Amino acid sequence: MNIALMASGGDCSGMNPATKRFVEYSLEKNITPYFIYEGLEGLIDGKIKKASYTDVSGIIYRGGTIIRSSRSKRFYEKKYRKKAYENLLKYNIDTVVVMGGDGSFRALEILSDEFGINFIGIPATIDNDIYGTEYCLGVDTALNVIRSAVDDIRDTASSFNRAFVIETMGRECGYLALITALTSGAEMCLIPEASYNLDSLKKKFLKQINEGRKYFIAIVAEGLKISKEIKEWFEREIGFESRMTVLGHIQRGGNPTVFDRLAAFEFVSCAIDLAIKGEKRKIVVYKNSKFNSIDSKIVTSNTYKIDERLIHLAKDMME
Repeated sequence: MNIALMASGGDCSGMNPATKRFVEYSLEKNITPYFIYEGLEGLIDGKIKKASYTDVSGIIYRGGTIIRSSRSKRFYEKKYRKKAYENLLKYNIDTVVVMGGDGSFRALEILSDEFGINFIGIPATIDNDIYGTEYCLGVDTALNVIRSAVDDIRDTASSFNRAFVIETMGRECGYLALITALTSGAEMCLIPEASYNLDSLKKKFLKQINEGRKYFIAIVAEGLKISKEIKEWFEREIGFESRMTVLGHIQRGGNPTVFDRLAAFEFVSCAIDLAIKGEKRKIVVYKNSKFNSIDSKIVTSNTYKIDERLIHLAKDMME
């Protein structure tokens, strides 16, 4: 049995530990592992190579992905998908394990529909916005990177009478912002999934200032596209000099945390076991503290929603 691993879309910490486990567990199970370099673009261009222990030596602590990733416009054209299929045939690859998000899974579904290629998906995105799983690879590292940045900003915030507006990544999902706000002691949390009331927050903040508050930390999800407006709101309505920090792509890097390394091993082991059993078009998911799998169509045809209990915990930072 020949099996290939690829990364698709945005990178995240945890992909390298997953890559290491992929090679070691495949060889343990007498499966021949291959790497598809540079995601869908590499699949089209035939950047496929048999993998060995040497390829994954010393990578477990590194962020990003040694097999690299990409986003591909060419893949939307059938002639290039046919080329990708033919490249897999050259190496008699039975199953592709893809680390990515729902867009990556949809791309492999199309390839599977047209040419019968099997795939197993591993949710790997710091956005944590994949339906059916409570956790995606890379999220814990991203949260710790953000936590460190917010803690550092708080050091300088507490030295001045200022408000600091910190924008987190996540596309349309506010998970990173929500968990960051809850665990960093922020005074404001604004995410796409919940309503907010600036008038109510204004009254609360002015009262807190009268009682001695000297600074504010506001966490805003990028999906709202209002970070600059909130900075100006603090200056205009609250009367505090304000600074805005867009954390950007530092959130996708960094040494994988212990949790992400262990999760990577579990995700990959489950994916390979599914391939050995002949399971088709499955996504490995983490739910109720267990790793399991569900059909890819369930994942790609539904929309992830943040647990309402978490949103409720942050209500006082929103209104």
